[in-house]
Amino acid sequence: MNQTSLFSNPLLWLVLSLTLGLAPFTPEPHIWEKIKWVAAGAEGMAPIDWFDLVMHATPWVLLVWSIFYRLRNR
Repeated sequence: MNQTSLFSNPLLWLVLSLTLGLAPFTPEPHIWEKIKWVAAGAEGMAPIDWFDLVMHATPWVLLVWSIFYRLRNR
């Protein structure tokens, strides 16, 4: 598998988004909690919280990117 096919594989990024991107799942998905925190002004967010947000958001960003890549190269 070459680098291009890795980043253009939406199924891979969908699986990672639904697992790593949402974990832990209870009481609510972690990324949703972080997004709400940022939307409320991000008061009290430490650098580790920002890093955590980036780590949970990365699979979602790559999923969107891979879908656009796939549609563009049809």
